[in-house]
Amino acid sequence: ILLSFQIEQELSKEQILEMYFNKMFMGHRAYGIEAASQVYYGRSISQLDLPQLAMLAGLYKAPSRYNPISNPQRSKIRRDWILGRMLMLDYIHQEQYQTAIDTPITARFHSLKPETSASHVAEMVRSELFDSFPIEDVYTGGYRVYTTIDSMRQDAAQLAVQKGLLAYDRRHGYRGVEMSHGPDVTAEEAERLVNNTPVFGPLQPAIVRQVGDDSAQLLLRFGQMVTINFSDMNWVRPRLSINSMGRAPDNISDVLSAGDQIRVRQDYADASIWYLSQVPDAQGALIALNPKDGAMIALVGGFEYLHSKFNRATQALRQPGSNFKPFVYAAALDSGYSPATIVIDAPIEVNTPQGVWSPKNSSTKFYGATPLRTGIEQSRNLMTVRLARELGLDLIANYAEKFGVYDHMDRFLANALGAQETTLYRVVSAYAMFANGGERVQPTLIDRVQDRYGTTVYRHDQRRCIDCGDARLGEMLGPQIVSDRERVMDAITAYQLTSMMEGTVTRGTAQGVIDLPVPVAGKTGTTNDARDVWFTGFTSNIVAGCYIGYDQPRSLAKGSYGGSMCGPVFQAFMSEAIEEFGGGDFKVPEGGTFINIDRFNGARLADDAEGDNVVAEFFRDGDDPIFGVAFDGGFAMGGDFELGAIDEGLGLLTDENDPEAPPSAAPKVSVAQDDPEDTLGSDPETELELLIEPKASFGSMSSGGLY
Repeated sequence: ILLSFQIEQELSKEQILEMYFNKMFMGHRAYGIEAASQVYYGRSISQLDLPQLAMLAGLYKAPSRYNPISNPQRSKIRRDWILGRMLMLDYIHQEQYQTAIDTPITARFHSLKPETSASHVAEMVRSELFDSFPIEDVYTGGYRVYTTIDSMRQDAAQLAVQKGLLAYDRRHGYRGVEMSHGPDVTAEEAERLVNNTPVFGPLQPAIVRQVGDDSAQLLLRFGQMVTINFSDMNWVRPRLSINSMGRAPDNISDVLSAGDQIRVRQDYADASIWYLSQVPDAQGALIALNPKDGAMIALVGGFEYLHSKFNRATQALRQPGSNFKPFVYAAALDSGYSPATIVIDAPIEVNTPQGVWSPKNSSTKFYGATPLRTGIEQSRNLMTVRLARELGLDLIANYAEKFGVYDHMDRFLANALGAQETTLYRVVSAYAMFANGGERVQPTLIDRVQDRYGTTVYRHDQRRCIDCGDARLGEMLGPQIVSDRERVMDAITAYQLTSMMEGTVTRGTAQGVIDLPVPVAGKTGTTNDARDVWFTGFTSNIVAGCYIGYDQPRSLAKGSYGGSMCGPVFQAFMSEAIEEFGGGDFKVPEGGTFINIDRFNGARLADDAEGDNVVAEFFRDGDDPIFGVAFDGGFAMGGDFELGAIDEGLGLLTDENDPEAPPSAAPKVSVAQDDPEDTLGSDPETELELLIEPKASFGSMSSGGLY
């Protein structure tokens, strides 16, 4: 009642009616009279004739009951009543009325599919304009808006997400046909039904017309007939649960019957080949941006905008899991730790009001004294919790808030493992600050805005060009660009962290998935029960992140991990993106020195040391690195525990059954149990000899501080 009074005071009756016409739901995802005109007739409202206009007017009373697609008979009755009222009120004459009521209902579904796959972007741009300009200027100012989106990269990003979701969906069985119209459905009725069904990305609606011994004939939109073969249905096993499937069908009639309405897609390489498919029930998102200026290159908010307008890149609050760990390590590196610092990987128990919390590594094993580098490469949970306890949660939270991952991070140890929810937009924006050496960037979709006279009224890039107008600059000389951006982390810290995350790609949880011709750094993320899986990575010129999960959080199934699910999406998109954006070695900042370190145990090595165990770590000039000291986070411990084995092929402590750890063909060997002088035998291929610390026990560790 109060709102209606306020509307009456602010708006005239004509304005209220205009707003009603342009806001109300009119069926088939159309909101407003113009959208309805496009959906039902594929034309603007100004191009419709009298019976078509009357049909749309009839929708306002009950858009489902009088819908011309689902209820054409009722729609005609309602339309003719509207025309009768127009005749009575002298809006039309008798001849117009008679011609109109004799006209059949011609409405059918017209997809609102845009020219590019950037519909989520368009909505974000509209919202951003409202935040920056007066509403009346947005609609009447004649503005021309230039976005940062690259249309080719946007299409590549959308396709990468769709392929990733379809591949996941196929691995978990067939959920059955969308509906069945029965074997007696006529050709005309089948064509009407399929024409009125929307297309979702690469998935076309189809109705089965005939089923043979090993193939089926399908009717697609606008009368197209195609064939699908049973030999291409080896994935079609009924989904019993997310982790189990039923028996494979013996023939195509076990799967399809005449009159079934299904989804099909074309082969990605050969458009003449069609496959049975289905709309994925899982969803995902991808964001890519330029770390130098924050310009968005691509943004995908879901499988298909027409299927769901919810923007999972910016609106979905999800647990980042291990994707958050780099911020814990950034706080450590800025606090005097180094990639070679040793942290204990051992069991932890934390008393909470809800009971004892015992975090585990993905492998459920423990690996003892381990360098920080290995902790992030292999995504060790216990090391991260101990490190967070050592640093203090206030410091971790300050870093997370400074980078914009959270507005406020709650001070719980579980949040060091990414338990607190955030958005993909925030995570990718924060990773961009790793990629550019530690400077703050403000992501944007709008590059600039011009008014109707061509005057630039807004520009995102505020960097200054010192000598752009200098005529003395020759062809081989570029102008000097000056940035006044805030520094959020030390440049050496950013480089150290980037180097560690390069290890994630080359020998860590993303090994074998990411294979690009330029250096890449990144981090996987998988939450409990695989409810959310992530991968965020970057080159020197572009940062991109992927998220996959169900809108109502539930397990993606056993064996689902950020590396195996989001990694291929990142790989597919970046393979095309770097063709335009390129990439090179990450810039080494001034003020540091490289020192050879044994990445198995963090020990310092000679300057000329070689081997798979040798890694050159970057240390600040003036620092006096301390080697051989291990941090345990101050947790009280007691009792013995088994250490995991060392994997010579990877050069790190790992678990051969750890799904987050990449496989290795190298043989497993055991850790020396008692003799501190015992060494592992030399590998005849690598001639690698390692000194392993004696087996640790709870009793041999202090209750806090140093080990």
